[in-house]
Amino acid sequence: MAINVTELVGSSTTDAVEPPMNRKRRGRSWYLHVALAIICAVSCAPVLYALLVSTQDNAQMTSFDLFPGESFAENFATVWESRDLGKYMVNSAIMAIIISVGKAATGMLAGLAFVYFRFPGRWIVFFFVLITLMMPTEISILALFGIADDLSMSGNLAGLTIPFLASATAAFLFRQHFANLPANLSEAAQLDGANPLQFLVKVLIPLSWNVLGALAVIEFLYGWNMYLWPLLTMQGDDQVVQVGLASLKQSGEGTNYGPLMLGALIASIPPILVFLLLQRPFMKGFALGRDK
Repeated sequence: MAINVTELVGSSTTDAVEPPMNRKRRGRSWYLHVALAIICAVSCAPVLYALLVSTQDNAQMTSFDLFPGESFAENFATVWESRDLGKYMVNSAIMAIIISVGKAATGMLAGLAFVYFRFPGRWIVFFFVLITLMMPTEISILALFGIADDLSMSGNLAGLTIPFLASATAAFLFRQHFANLPANLSEAAQLDGANPLQFLVKVLIPLSWNVLGALAVIEFLYGWNMYLWPLLTMQGDDQVVQVGLASLKQSGEGTNYGPLMLGALIASIPPILVFLLLQRPFMKGFALGRDK
């Protein structure tokens, strides 16, 4: 019987060359994958349960039936036709887009001022801007409502969006981003005769698409999830999706959980799409400081 010496030598050489650390890591990988699979399953369990309940009626839900029901069409009719959740979603999308664009514009202007302008008390102003990050909206909600009512903005789109067009988060994000850019960019722009707005539009914005993408995701989710302010300022069909979801709790007699769960799933689709579309700039936008 012939023995292939080359194969023996090659296999033994490969085993000998392979570092012990790589073999140890390969041995660990299986239970790391199992742990990640368990974490993913636990994270997805509430969504899967909501999807299951959206097909059931109250009797099936309260009996903890783990099989899909036959009430999906009825629940969808309640959500989409009777309660007109689609109109609420359109209102929320318009509000979230206006807030995102407004906060990006004011944030870029604030970052430009804090980095490229020299004025007395610049650090004091920036300090007070940072303080507002620690102040939740609920603290100033009554003052905002009084100002909006005095300016006749209560009950319309202007009152819904204008009080939230400025953002300390956007100002801080763009200030940090602009501070990490080379300082000679502004000097070169001044030598070319560019004014500050031309410098912002032609130089800074093309270098800030990743930051804009990250901010768009954050502020769109912020605007989409707003509940208390629209509840106070808007009425009737002009309400937003979060208030519309709250109204789904009372569908018929008592609380009907099927339409509520289905409405929550439908309302989560636009934020997921926005995140998927802007996932790459979102991740790069927060990695800029680390890379530099």
